[in-house]
Amino acid sequence: MPWYERGNNRLWYEDRGTGPALVLLHGWCMSSAVWRFQLEEMSAAYRVIAPDLAGHGTSAQSAAGYTFEGFAADIVALFRHLDLRDAVLAGWSMGAQVAIQAFEPLRGQLAGLVLVAATPRFTAEEGFPWGLAPIEAKGMAVKLRRDARRALGGFTDRMFAPGELDDPHLAARIRDLLGVVPLPGVDVALQNLEALVDADMRPLLPGIDLPTLIVNGDRDVICLPGASDCLARQIALSSQVVMHGCGHAPFLTRSREFAACLADFSRRVRERSR
Repeated sequence: MPWYERGNNRLWYEDRGTGPALVLLHGWCMSSAVWRFQLEEMSAAYRVIAPDLAGHGTSAQSAAGYTFEGFAADIVALFRHLDLRDAVLAGWSMGAQVAIQAFEPLRGQLAGLVLVAATPRFTAEEGFPWGLAPIEAKGMAVKLRRDARRALGGFTDRMFAPGELDDPHLAARIRDLLGVVPLPGVDVALQNLEALVDADMRPLLPGIDLPTLIVNGDRDVICLPGASDCLARQIALSSQVVMHGCGHAPFLTRSREFAACLADFSRRVRERSR
């Protein structure tokens, strides 16, 4: 198993294939295991790298707590550890916010950015109506303290739109994939939820000056479609792909379509950089 370290943080990552580098960041209370389909489908043509964020999956817990600045520093350390150049950095949900936070220090090592089911701000406020109501985040925290496994199961159920898992073969594959994701500790989940509620990435968006692909489902109830539209308006070199009928995890339910989008974007940004 490959490991790297940043200070006292000991972090694990999956690394498959050879070729142009794709670095994939998972979301809240998930792990690198969610990228199984991409690791399987894309590693024949790409080097696909998927780390476990601190406190998630196999990575050790962080003694310093959990902030987006800390997560981003860990990803910068991974790029340094692997000496990555002209990589495409893709983040899903909370991982997209980590990618946004990491963009500036990684600017010289990136060819492009991919934001999947993303939002610059998790909760709504005046001027940003495309987040969840603050009371929903408080409710999530209450449910976590009461029964973490049940709360995270409910969150997972909300990732998929009605009818999205009607294909029993696909549903079984996704259940199998999610079934091996290690659940983080309650304290880790709560600290990460607090970081999500507090974070606001909007001031960082004008500084993203590389090609950026925004992918979202039009029926996402976790990171609302309007949030992806907001990202597309604020990031100058962005393009957007909306997957109709999809919820919060289009890379799971439309993995081949997602892989095609990612491969096309990777090809275009590398042609641009030549």
